[in-house]
Amino acid sequence: MTEGAGLRAGDLPDELTAAEAGMWQAFRNGSVYDLRDGDTAVDDPHGGHPWGPERSVRARIVAWLLLDGPPALQGRVASLKLTGVQISDVLDLAGGTVVPYVELKGCRFEKEILLPEARFTTVRLVDCSVPRLEAARVHTEGDLHLPRCRFHNGVRLTDAHIGTDLMLNQAVVYRDRRGRSITGDGMFVGQDLQAEMLESHGELSLRGATVGVSLSLRGSNLSNPYTRLALNAPQLTVNRTLYMTPAAVGAPWLTSGTTPARGTLVQRFECRGGIRLDDGRFGDAVDFERARFTFDDDQELSLLRVQTPELRFLGERPERGKVVLSGARVVNLVDRADSWPRPGNLHMGGFSYENLVPQGAFPLTRRLEWVAAATAEYSPEPYERLATVLRDSGEDEDAREVLLAKQRRRRETLPLAAKLWGYAQDWTVAYGYRPGRAALWMAVLWAATSIAFSHASHPPVDDGGHPPWNAALFALDLLLPVIDLGQVGVWQLRGGWQWLAAVVILLGWILATTVAAGATRLLRRS
Repeated sequence: MTEGAGLRAGDLPDELTAAEAGMWQAFRNGSVYDLRDGDTAVDDPHGGHPWGPERSVRARIVAWLLLDGPPALQGRVASLKLTGVQISDVLDLAGGTVVPYVELKGCRFEKEILLPEARFTTVRLVDCSVPRLEAARVHTEGDLHLPRCRFHNGVRLTDAHIGTDLMLNQAVVYRDRRGRSITGDGMFVGQDLQAEMLESHGELSLRGATVGVSLSLRGSNLSNPYTRLALNAPQLTVNRTLYMTPAAVGAPWLTSGTTPARGTLVQRFECRGGIRLDDGRFGDAVDFERARFTFDDDQELSLLRVQTPELRFLGERPERGKVVLSGARVVNLVDRADSWPRPGNLHMGGFSYENLVPQGAFPLTRRLEWVAAATAEYSPEPYERLATVLRDSGEDEDAREVLLAKQRRRRETLPLAAKLWGYAQDWTVAYGYRPGRAALWMAVLWAATSIAFSHASHPPVDDGGHPPWNAALFALDLLLPVIDLGQVGVWQLRGGWQWLAAVVILLGWILATTVAAGATRLLRRS
């Protein structure tokens, strides 16, 4: 038999206090039950002023109303709307089905709220003080709103199913005994998860969570001095955009605006502790505009194998810690030169991007420093990726400079003999990436050998007819490996002149091949 059995529709249970009787009648009427004093300091649910029995109702009576309450008055819809009320004892709705609309504003809970596996239509707790919210596998058809609430021992939403929006704007959440502020592993949110200007003290865990539209952490402050991670969200799926951007200070708490306009007073997204977004999937973008990261040496912003059409890496440069992009795949990389960490703190092996969209000055020299910063040990892949992106965007000259930088970086890993040969290649023909230099060396070599061969003894091979001796044509015939100018086969050289001719032929092959390769690149570009 339920607690309300035997009561007629208009009856009040005898055991109710005056405050509970008023709440009972307001529930049937669907009206707001307001017990505020009128003094702002006294009415603050997070303040130290005690609220007496005249403002207190028992959690058991609240549960009675929500699970098995009286019918609504004629022409009314039963709902629980409390303002400035203190709920004593533990509010336990675990496993229950709550049909009435629930909205509590400025209320104070003495003990935790238990909602595991409960089902609701819509629940709104606004500016409430709650020791702890335990709501694993809770199910709502509509919204779950918790803005401006203060949770002293964490929030658990593991495997929760929120039909539309989950709102945590301006909430303050302290860690539980496991060191977590909010645990939302496996959670599903049908539309937006708004946690703007959230203050999290502990680990915010969203492992394997799914958000139907966007996840907004605009202006939030995540801090976890206890363990390595302030945000732990591997395998997070967001169908639109993840925002870690500024929020406008003083904006209405119920609205989720775009990035504030210039001149607006803003609060940045700040994180003190590591961030893990490994294997995340984001339908539109991941936005770090003006974000501020404070890491220890063993902490990092980890984006391993993340996939998103656009990564907006526009935050402040982290002074310590690492940024890991290994295996990530993006289409547009929007970045600033001064947003990336210093050499040794960036890892992006296997990082794939198709377009570079720099904000502000980002010259090629700085871009090469960016690649070098990501390769403490030589790896060709980051250089080749950058060269491919530049070539696809029509910057063929810059692409050649990148590949030249790759060869120079590779040279530092070679043995001494190979390193010396590399310096020679660089100084003479720039590893073939500057064909104009090879053509210049051919011209210089032609002029020098023309003068040298003009002093060489050159008896003819055959006493028969032969063209007149021309030292310049003879030298050019040696230098050009494919073209026959009719000089080399009809004259004999002896001694050191033969060795000089062999050297000229060898250098001619090398230089001519370099010039041909450069010409091929130019023709391919056109």
